[in-house]
Amino acid sequence: MGALTVLGVILAVTVLERPQPAHNGTLPANNVSAENASTDQCRLATSDNAQRVIIHNNQLIILVESIPLGVTYDEDNVTFGVPLEQAWNDLISLATENVEVASFYWSLTGGDVNVNSSSALPGMGILERLKKLPRRNVAVRVVTSEPTVPNNSTDLNILLENGVEVKRVDFGRLTKGVLHSKFWIVDKRHVFIGSANMDWRALTEVKELGALIYNCTSLAKDLHKIFQSFWEMGESNSSLPEPWPSDYDTAINKDHPLVVEDGNVSSRIYLSGSPPSFCPSSRTLDLEAILSTISEAERFVDVAVMAYSPTSPYWPVLDNVLKRAAFEREVKIRMLISCGRDSDPAMLHHLRSLASFNYPPKNIRILVRLFVVPVGNKTDIPYARVNHNKYMVTDKVSYIGTSNWIEDYFSNTAGVGLVVSEQALDPLQKTTTLHHQLKAVFNRDWNSEFAVDLDNLGHNPDCALSSA
Repeated sequence: MGALTVLGVILAVTVLERPQPAHNGTLPANNVSAENASTDQCRLATSDNAQRVIIHNNQLIILVESIPLGVTYDEDNVTFGVPLEQAWNDLISLATENVEVASFYWSLTGGDVNVNSSSALPGMGILERLKKLPRRNVAVRVVTSEPTVPNNSTDLNILLENGVEVKRVDFGRLTKGVLHSKFWIVDKRHVFIGSANMDWRALTEVKELGALIYNCTSLAKDLHKIFQSFWEMGESNSSLPEPWPSDYDTAINKDHPLVVEDGNVSSRIYLSGSPPSFCPSSRTLDLEAILSTISEAERFVDVAVMAYSPTSPYWPVLDNVLKRAAFEREVKIRMLISCGRDSDPAMLHHLRSLASFNYPPKNIRILVRLFVVPVGNKTDIPYARVNHNKYMVTDKVSYIGTSNWIEDYFSNTAGVGLVVSEQALDPLQKTTTLHHQLKAVFNRDWNSEFAVDLDNLGHNPDCALSSA
């Protein structure tokens, strides 16, 4: 297993060349235990302004979801994450000092895309509450991408007019990519990471997944370093440093995870990042985190991602590590890929190629399904009714990211990943872990009416791959 892990890391470094630090560059000494881990007591708050935190069963890490309107599950007792709208409103309520938000684009009102729909109201409410934060003496900073999704959004102008600081980071010039990260940092204490952009559709018309981490200053300050790298590169005359100054180094990574003791659950957590040109050498690259997570799995790997492709250019890195897990270690692979009206039909051929290696008589199990969100009477809403999730759960690790599994998302596009390994000391506490919930959510979706085997796709007007 160790050799396979090393191979996965080698693949990551081969495909994504990280800028090398100068010979005289030094990293701060890692304050870690003999087990190469930092320890942080991330406890739940007890102050009056943290009541919403305590409601969530005293959990440190909270699974967050957005289920599109009209999507219902037939099974009883299925697992759902905390609604995304509630999660964002919680963070706004908790803020007392500062809020930092990274998003690919902003579109919190239906008028941005010429849609008049009641489903846009939650997004409008979020925008209204965010713009009022400076009046509470809460400093708000926002980074977004240039280039970005074209729309008529006035969100950022509204925020600017109300005292919010905004920077557009020209990733097109800096890396020939985009800023695709989606996260919040509140008071350098609370964190949200997930698939959701600052878009009203993310709250009501798109299936999203993420995680909230409460009262964990070490992780929040580490994510702030990523935010700050975007902020500094948002200057008009910015250029990427080689290497990054020591202020951006991290003591928390794959080899030195943050250890959090929260009641009867012990968690090892770290953040991964992309692209390599935005990461100091101490930061675990996002692709490296994914490869090592798959390489270390012993029983199963479940992946839910909007887009998956080994091309543009030919790029078999993820294909290879998945096949190796299935062939060499008999790990069961399940891939749940999104299909909507705007999906790339070429994905179907790649997915069929991967699924063709499934051979149960030899314990080679690679299963692929498409998740199709019914459009119904929502045809007037562009870029909606799709499963936008980007996560993976194995028998050992939970991974929640912001990137599609395509080469340029790891080489020149900004993304972040949250990697969590949990051990419940009390078996009764296992159901409260992120890992247990994430596994349950994947099984819920995999076994639902919305998940379709490739061979049973037929003609479905809500899935572009059905016409491939």
